Amino acid sequence: MDERFKLDNQLCFRLYTASRLITQAYHPLLNEHGLTYPQYLVLLVLWEKDEQPVNDIAKRLLLETNTVTPLLKRMEAEGIVTRSQGKKDARQTIVKLTKKGRDLQNKLTNVPETVGCAVLCESITPETIPGLFGMLDDIINQLQR
Repeated sequence: MDERFKLDNQLCFRLYTASRLITQAYHPLLNEHGLTYPQYLVLLVLWEKDEQPVNDIAKRLLLETNTVTPLLKRMEAEGIVTRSQGKKDARQTIVKLTKKGRDLQNKLTNVPETVGCAVLCESITPETIPGLFGMLDDIINQLQR
């Protein structure tokens, strides 16, 4: 058999599996607050800087606007964010956290550490994580070209 086609030799499979399993680790932590992992990512963006155009949120998450819009509509229906027309540009939709959305940050304070601890192992330690981030950023940047 051609070694190039063995599943164990595929970087993409390892990245996919790691991503899927990390997302699964988030599930019970977020589910108790009625959140999905993509909604949590939106919250992270808005907790860094509230009141952002949909386009900026999509860019930050490396997603298309048409992927983020339905997600934001659900979050609005759940009372987590509001969406309004931009003051400077009426074509823009501005997303803003509600009190419920802001309060979720305090309710989810354990999430980053809990998931972070779940991935620690022999080769991934608090000291090696910055290097791992760098390698993953390099992969992301290379694939975006």
